[in-house]
Amino acid sequence: MLGNTTGTPGAANGGAALDNTVTDVTTQSFIADVMEESKRRPVLVDFWAPWCGPCRTLGPIIEKVVKATGGKVKLVKMNIDDEPAIPGKLGIQSVPTVYAFWNAQPVDGFMGALPESQVKAFVDRVLANAVAAGTADMEAVFASADQALAEGDLVGASEIYSAILGEEPANLRALSGLVRTQVQAGSLEQARATLSLAPADKANDSLVAAARAALEVAEQAQSLGDLTTLEAKVDLNPNDHASRFDLAIGLNGKGRREDALVHLLDIVKRDRAWNEDAARKQILQFFEAWGPTDPLTVSGRKKLSAILFA
Repeated sequence: MLGNTTGTPGAANGGAALDNTVTDVTTQSFIADVMEESKRRPVLVDFWAPWCGPCRTLGPIIEKVVKATGGKVKLVKMNIDDEPAIPGKLGIQSVPTVYAFWNAQPVDGFMGALPESQVKAFVDRVLANAVAAGTADMEAVFASADQALAEGDLVGASEIYSAILGEEPANLRALSGLVRTQVQAGSLEQARATLSLAPADKANDSLVAAARAALEVAEQAQSLGDLTTLEAKVDLNPNDHASRFDLAIGLNGKGRREDALVHLLDIVKRDRAWNEDAARKQILQFFEAWGPTDPLTVSGRKKLSAILFA
């Protein structure tokens, strides 16, 4: 915890002291522990004081988030009462204050005891920016962004994808991720504008196609409005394939993907040729939008095959 003024903060937590992810820092060790280390990986400096209540709140949160990066980010803690010189040079007047360093420069920061979601978004952003400087593993950064998107942290995901695109405008994985994030946020016009940035010769790339499919499915759902009427029609007439088809699109747009798939599979089961095979085609578009490794895509393909080849 930040209130601990003796020893290495990570020592009581087992592995932290051993992997050098969380340590104390002094004025004398600042050059080695922060400036030099930040040439290898991002370093967060947590400026705190033993009398500071918010510092004790932030301490375990920022430790948890940094440790979750698996060593990609280092956290050092500086007691401003014991070590006033560095905070003075940086103009720090209140605590807790956190600065992020890389390549021996302060590049980002925040003040106050933020909630874990915002601290994670901050660390994710620092990691994403560090990719461009060669101080972080790109795969780890994408994993953080993808996890943020999956968990509904749209701000965090957007910041990471945008940071990567800021340095690598042609990075299709980041572009696709940003489009999907914007779609999930309901910012469809913004998503279409982002998608238009894809190079013309990459229009059929699987990542671009997946992003485009996600956007098109969301646009279809947006036009349907309230689903109560459609649900009533399907309940009254299970063979009303048109209403069931629209209901499936609407349900997918509301995040009820499994229900949407069930309805489309039901159409295929009842009438494979309905509307020129529209249900099967829509299922395939869902799979493209969800991604080939999504668990629902994998299980859905098996169910669709079982119906088609029964």
